[in-house]
Amino acid sequence: MKIIECVPNFSEGRRKDVIEKILDEVRRVSGVTLLDAEFDADHNRCVVTFVGEPQPVKKAALAAAAKAVELIDLTKHQGAHPRMGAVDVVPFIPVSGVTTEECVQTAKEFGKEFSEKCGVPVFLYEDAATRPERRNLADIRKGEFEGLRDVIGKKNEDTRYQPDFGPMAMHPTAGATVTGSRFFLVAFNVNLGTTDIALAKSIAKMIREKDGGFKCVKAMGFELKERGMVQVSMNMTNYTVTPLWKTYEKVCEEAAKAGVPVVESEIVGLLPEAALIDCTEHYLKPKGFSHEQILEYKLRAAQEQNKTLVGMPIAGFLDELALDSPAPGGGSLAALAGAQAAGLASMVARLTVGKKGYESIWEEMKALAAKGDALRIRLTQIVDEDAQAFNKVMAAYKLPKTTDDEKARRSAAIRSEE
Repeated sequence: MKIIECVPNFSEGRRKDVIEKILDEVRRVSGVTLLDAEFDADHNRCVVTFVGEPQPVKKAALAAAAKAVELIDLTKHQGAHPRMGAVDVVPFIPVSGVTTEECVQTAKEFGKEFSEKCGVPVFLYEDAATRPERRNLADIRKGEFEGLRDVIGKKNEDTRYQPDFGPMAMHPTAGATVTGSRFFLVAFNVNLGTTDIALAKSIAKMIREKDGGFKCVKAMGFELKERGMVQVSMNMTNYTVTPLWKTYEKVCEEAAKAGVPVVESEIVGLLPEAALIDCTEHYLKPKGFSHEQILEYKLRAAQEQNKTLVGMPIAGFLDELALDSPAPGGGSLAALAGAQAAGLASMVARLTVGKKGYESIWEEMKALAAKGDALRIRLTQIVDEDAQAFNKVMAAYKLPKTTDDEKARRSAAIRSEE
């Protein structure tokens, strides 16, 4: 099954009734699971997460976005978080059985249909970007709603203000929207026990990649007026390159230099468990730690073992075979055919035992039946093992290969699975 994640950000974090109406649009779509919705009054923003197959997810995103355009008026919106649209950004993220290219296509379909239905200009970003300067959301959103409405669609030679879809002008109340496909993003904030916004902005500048800080880190400083604090707000665009603990320690270090305490950290929305396990390993440094020592991991592994190909009904197995994924494939089918042949051989051997006229080979047939049983059992196991082995090889090929260390680990993983 192809599963993608959609994490639309809406410019509303104060009116719960409005947020619920937007969420209801997601809930109504069959085949889509609403996982999370977090909203913040200071930022005046809501981050929603839902998953499903590509077309139902796109349908839910379109419905929720249309409702947001109906209910959110950016001319009356105020909040700490930068925004250019009522539906500010709608990323599609591959989860399982789907490629980045397919998510890019889903984003393009969403952008085209949303712009046509609601009259909102749409820009493509990250892996869907149509030009290098549009990969970064912050670059597209610079100037925000108030500044961009004065330049988008205006006659000038700067094509960066021309949307990829929709009208050549900002929607009067809903602004513009950005969509695309990206890696899992972790929204990670650190709150400081001070009202000194200059300190938060200084630390943010120090740690973000754009100003020479950590790779794959975007950061800004915000004032949390209702809580009497300031915040270093970070988007970790690839936690495997820069882990959460590294940015957290740097924020703590710089805050301590200013004599300011770190009150708490926040994770907005969902994140992969690997991001937290990495923090655990860094701080606890458990000797010889393995993910298999995690209870929930072992439980999931046991549950997955019960979801075997050979445990499926025949119709279910054939449906699985017909999907547009390479496993199960020829190897599993060959093992299944062999298991069937071995089963037939055992059947014939057993039918021979006890038949008059064949007394002289009864013992030989018993032995052949036992051999057939052993072969059938082993080939049945290989039906799943072949598919699992193929998937492991493919997973190894998908490992990151940016640094020399990552390349070495990837090559070793490929060799171990081939």
